[in-house]
Amino acid sequence: MAKDPVCGMMVDEKKAKFTSEYNGKTFYFCAASCKATFDKNPAKYASGASPGHSCCCGHC
Repeated sequence: MAKDPVCGMMVDEKKAKFTSEYNGKTFYFCAASCKATFDKNPAKYASGASPGHSCCCGHC
């Protein structure tokens, strides 16, 4: 399982529909909205800092 870097939800890498590559690493997302948020500013979320857990996707 991987943590969605935007909302903090755990995502199964094998079933994830939404992914992005940044600095050679794959990031997994629970929803298209989380992926879109990440893609607008990947440096903000790729650092590994704990997300604020704002439910931007409706899945939390």
